Amino acid sequence: MRIIGGTHKGTKILESFDKNTRPLKDLVKESILNILEHSKDSRIELKNSLILDLFSGTGSFGLECISRGAAKVYFVENYIKSLEILNKNIKKLKCEKKTTIFNKDVFSFFEYKEIKNEKLDLIFLDPPYKEENIEIILKNIVKLKLLKDSGLIVLHRHKKSKDNIDNKFNIKRSVKYGISKIIFIQIN
Repeated sequence: MRIIGGTHKGTKILESFDKNTRPLKDLVKESILNILEHSKDSRIELKNSLILDLFSGTGSFGLECISRGAAKVYFVENYIKSLEILNKNIKKLKCEKKTTIFNKDVFSFFEYKEIKNEKLDLIFLDPPYKEENIEIILKNIVKLKLLKDSGLIVLHRHKKSKDNIDNKFNIKRSVKYGISKIIFIQIN
């Protein structure tokens, strides 16, 4: 696994080889970032952006955003092996000042309103494929008003997932890559 663009381009980062994690493949990550940086309907300016990386694992997506100029990435992860690797990757890239790690289950993270008075540009949501409570997470994002009006949620799922995304959300784009489905969502 590596950083594919920005100031840390080409830097190898540690990944987990544990059965409990599903690393974000470089091809999928690159496709997401190309859409975010170049699409007219799903564009986000990564430079100076504030990002929330839910189910962050070893941090591949959030660290890629930092390499491309993000001002701050909030990582939410509670699996100890992934947290250890995430911390090592942050230290390797020397980006401690641009990151905050919440060692919490995603649902507790929302319950305790960990991010206060921040409006985020992007929320990357990469739950385990078997996670069925996506609707609860999306409703919490709306309830806590975490996103800027122009902000996006990027949801990474298995291509056969049938998630219930209600009409509070506008699906800007849905793209399939191999076994993955990437959904770009805006709040109505």
